[in-house]
Amino acid sequence: GGEAVDEHAQEEEAEDKLKEDMDGVLDRSAKTRQAALQSLRLAFSSRTLSEFLLERRLTLTDSLEKCLKKGKGEEQALAGTVLTLLCLQMGSGPEGEEVFRSLKPLLVSILIDSAASPVARQSCAAALGMCCYVAAADLE
Repeated sequence: GGEAVDEHAQEEEAEDKLKEDMDGVLDRSAKTRQAALQSLRLAFSSRTLSEFLLERRLTLTDSLEKCLKKGKGEEQALAGTVLTLLCLQMGSGPEGEEVFRSLKPLLVSILIDSAASPVARQSCAAALGMCCYVAAADLE
């Protein structure tokens, strides 16, 4: 039983860290937001977290929207990458589609904005393509 308890404690610790990072995405400091986004990127790309994210997807989507709207360059690029990973975690069901549909206009606007940084535009293009492939119900 010791291993199960240990595994449960690790799981709880990981979830606490994710919650902390999700809060960090809304911090006033751009440096803190970027660090939180990098941490989320790592977590989302290394483990399946769909159960955990399912109930937090709207909050996370709103946070990513703020980073995409108000952030610059690197922060926007990281937000685009985290959005892509969130879509992959949510999958092709209604939840993934909802995340994609809510941020698609913003991704397109950054993509076509010639004043946006190339790294942000590239990340938004990748997010748009991947999320569209995974989560778009509308074939167009």
